[in-house]
Amino acid sequence: MKDTNVNKTLDEAKQEELMAKFDREFSYRKLSGLNKTLVFVITVIWSLWQVYTATFGLLPPTLQRSIHVGFGLVVIYLLYPMSKNDKTNKVKWYDFIFIVLSVGVVGYHIVNFENLLYRAGAYNQMDMIVSLVAIALIIEGTRRVAGPVLISVSGTFLIYAYFGQYFPGFLSHGGYSIQRISTYAWISTESILGIPIMVSSTFIFLFLLFASYLKKTGIGDWLTDLALAIAGGATGGPAKAAIVASASQGTISGSSVANTVGTGSVTIPLMKSIGYRSEFAAAVEAAASTGGQLMPPIMGAAAFIMTEFTDLPYVTIALGASIPALLYFVGIFIMVHLEAKKNGLEGLPKERIPNLKRLLKEKWFLATPIFAIVFLLVKGYTPMRAALMGILSTIIIGFINSHLDENINFGFKELVEGLEEGAKSALAVVMACASAGIIVGVVTLTGLGIKFANGIVALSQGNIFLTMFFTMIASIVLGMGMPTTANYIVQATIAAPALIAVGVPVLAAHLFVFYFGIIADITPPVALAAFAGAGIAGSNPFKTGVQASMLAFAAYLVPYVFATSPSLVLVFTPESLILGSKAVTLIISLSTALLGMFAIGGGVSGYSLTHCKTWERFVLGVGGILLVMTNLVYNGVGLALVILAWVGQKNRVKKQVQA
Repeated sequence: MKDTNVNKTLDEAKQEELMAKFDREFSYRKLSGLNKTLVFVITVIWSLWQVYTATFGLLPPTLQRSIHVGFGLVVIYLLYPMSKNDKTNKVKWYDFIFIVLSVGVVGYHIVNFENLLYRAGAYNQMDMIVSLVAIALIIEGTRRVAGPVLISVSGTFLIYAYFGQYFPGFLSHGGYSIQRISTYAWISTESILGIPIMVSSTFIFLFLLFASYLKKTGIGDWLTDLALAIAGGATGGPAKAAIVASASQGTISGSSVANTVGTGSVTIPLMKSIGYRSEFAAAVEAAASTGGQLMPPIMGAAAFIMTEFTDLPYVTIALGASIPALLYFVGIFIMVHLEAKKNGLEGLPKERIPNLKRLLKEKWFLATPIFAIVFLLVKGYTPMRAALMGILSTIIIGFINSHLDENINFGFKELVEGLEEGAKSALAVVMACASAGIIVGVVTLTGLGIKFANGIVALSQGNIFLTMFFTMIASIVLGMGMPTTANYIVQATIAAPALIAVGVPVLAAHLFVFYFGIIADITPPVALAAFAGAGIAGSNPFKTGVQASMLAFAAYLVPYVFATSPSLVLVFTPESLILGSKAVTLIISLSTALLGMFAIGGGVSGYSLTHCKTWERFVLGVGGILLVMTNLVYNGVGLALVILAWVGQKNRVKKQVQA
């Protein structure tokens, strides 16, 4: 028993090391003594305050949101050093100054709440000074917890707001004063304290708290065991189990890196044990974990932010995203299956596979919190209420599971630790939303959103495919090193309107930019999720990134599919009535897309019914792309090409069998 605990501790230490290396969010100080106690107290109070206001009523918008940001700033300056290379684990004197200033700017908001409302739009010099300090604190806090990419973007937008008259063409505007920019950014509800922080300060925090309790209560481990029990014995079983586990857990996690390390610490060694190459094993986990954020019902909390930007009901977004998510995971599943067949890789031996019947019979109740959240959201309850019920049910299930399973410890100590860990996991989201709010504010103040959308449309001359291509590049570039939440907010503000302008439906346009922002985590040269997986597998990081992007090659086409074939995302919306009059269109679009992804998988992997010849790989690839497209003529040509390649392969297989 002692050895098991030691191994578990070493595993956790390795996970923390990898997450800190590849994700700035996890590169924090290991405090001790009074400072550690201080962080513990503040984070627990923060979580309790969030639960209390969600239960008994929120404060007025600017108070709720500014206090939320204030808590985040204080904890960040205690936990995160100014330099990532600072390994002293000591809070510096200047960090305490930042903490005092953080409390001061929020305190100013609280004390002067009514006065700030009365003089809206006519702020004084002290308002400006406090706003400038608040902006500086948020930018520095974001840099510490999320890295330099996001603050570079938000800083550029601030410069644009001030020097607008010097920008060329459609970007030009008259420019705004420092007082106007700063007070608009901090005091108004259109920027830092706008929609992103509104969502963060209400239900995103609660869902992160819910995720921390899933881990504490053993439900997360049960989901991984369930995935192994379902798929572990199939051809290439551990890789398929990794896909199932990452899809189920990644929907709650808002971090591709954390999801990769969490599930990958189990699945990557299993994949390697049956013969998968290190690069491939790490790439499978990275691709699947990254896609977890695309999976309804929670989508890494993006579903709730999307409801605010699109003004669409939550159920419409969650159900509309289900088919694109299905296509993404089917694409990866196909690649994994073909790789296993190509190399003759079998599943895990029976003795290494958890017993599915026993898991369901003895632990079925562990699924209650997840089903409860989904049920409440579908029934129309607010995300905040659903998250609260999810947290409560998880805690109750945790106590029950602790009494039934001697390997699970969940008592008062773990209950309080969950409050601390939930608050810590929210830090990156809070800063990402605050900094993204700066960008949203500048876009609103200057009218850049409409200008940028018109500029992209003009550049593409109204061509929908060129518009999508330019938007894809922008989403991937911004997604490299930027938190998913912030990336989506930026893209929803400046890029999605361009897609809408050329006829892409609102939901499809927002899913398009969200999709490519996430895929950036497995796209070289900055494929953070792939690099984290490589750390576990002991593989070459760049080769792992290339392999991960190849695994998801078909998935790069999925956004183009649903953007040009709206039936795939509008199938569940009342106005589309797809399930009635257009069911045939949906079935044809989905069928050709799935067949096309299988063909693309064969072309990329070099294996379909058997090992492919060079011309067969080419024909399968081209035929697959044509099948994925929504034009029936292209589909017909693509189907003919795929049949040609498969007939050739089938005859070759037949001859091999006869021989």
